[in-house]
Amino acid sequence: MIEANNPSLKSWIHVKADSDFPIQNLPFGVFKKGDDSPKVASIIGDQVINLHVLLQEGFFEGIELPLDVFDQNSLNPFITTGKKMTNAVRGRLSELLRLENQELQTNNHLKEKVFIPVSEVEMLLPVKVGDYTDFYSSEQHAFNVGSMFRDPENALLPNWKHMPVGYHGRACSIVVSGTDILRPKGQTKSKEQTSPVFGPTKRLDFELEMAFIVGKSTTLGESVGTDQAEEFIFGFTLFNDWSARDIQTWEYVPLGPFLAKNFASSMSPWVVTIEAMEPFRVSGPKQEPEVLEYLSYSGDAHFDVKLEVYIEPEGEKKTKITSSNYRNVYWNIRQQLAHHTVNGCNINVGDLYASGTISGKDSNSFGSMLELSWNGTRALSLEGESQRLFVEDGDTVTVRGFGEREGVRIGFGEVTNKILKAK
Repeated sequence: MIEANNPSLKSWIHVKADSDFPIQNLPFGVFKKGDDSPKVASIIGDQVINLHVLLQEGFFEGIELPLDVFDQNSLNPFITTGKKMTNAVRGRLSELLRLENQELQTNNHLKEKVFIPVSEVEMLLPVKVGDYTDFYSSEQHAFNVGSMFRDPENALLPNWKHMPVGYHGRACSIVVSGTDILRPKGQTKSKEQTSPVFGPTKRLDFELEMAFIVGKSTTLGESVGTDQAEEFIFGFTLFNDWSARDIQTWEYVPLGPFLAKNFASSMSPWVVTIEAMEPFRVSGPKQEPEVLEYLSYSGDAHFDVKLEVYIEPEGEKKTKITSSNYRNVYWNIRQQLAHHTVNGCNINVGDLYASGTISGKDSNSFGSMLELSWNGTRALSLEGESQRLFVEDGDTVTVRGFGEREGVRIGFGEVTNKILKAK
């Protein structure tokens, strides 16, 4: 067991029982307070931890960190130092925050500089994403979409069970939780129309996803095998791949998603390290037919993370509309990275790889409005009198995710965005 993951650890910082951020988590993010420059941080309970101050005050002595590594507007320089360093920082934080440790606990003057209530800061996009790939890794989601638009007998395309299908997304339009999103405009064409029309999407949708962040670069021509993949993965984040379904339907043939998805994708402000996720490893589904050798793997490479989506219409109550789980993916992170690089594609620190929509078998575990409303044919009832086929203007959509085991809850915070009327 990684000592920082020990479920028996207690902290002198108060942490609520339902907090995503106990001492066993200690994720990393970037915050800004007032006019101060951005800083790299961790979090415990509702207290953001200013890592730059801790480094300046000598609390990371023995860990050979660059002096400005936490005086940054992204995690990229910190991640680039490598897992030996990043794991050492998480381990040292765990020591400092333990109930029995007095080093920081009794230093009231310094504590005021180190700990800041999360309500008093602005959380920024945690990484500079150079490249972004979105996979299509949930079998149930792929089956649902194929059943809607083709036929249940041929729902999965012939290649789907042979490789992790994906597409290259737009990295510069990834935004952090809390960012308002304008309803996108584009061309649409219904079956009844003889020619396309231009205007705001009428079928705005969320996509419930997880994503991993690359923590180590490769050179062009280098491949990463499934047995090496996790050495290249820094951690996980929640992800919402917003989609305009009517724009997508008209544009996606023959080259796939474009304007239907590049207007915005959103991620949570905290990156949970893959090491913190160790207790939540589970086995994956039996893959039939047998995969090609470069996609074979051993051990548990899936993760038990409960996922939830809420919709809150403006001025109304919040409604939980779906509950899924990250384990509901057919292709795991090792296979995704191995396939992505098998042709020699190079990867860089900060690159983001999203899972694709994660849907379970039950209708209340589907990961998009496209599925929940079955392509707009059945309305979803919310708290009060509201109903939804797709996401409407003024709606706030929130994605949450967490794992629970041995009385410890490791979470990701949330991805929350409000939809504004198209300009």
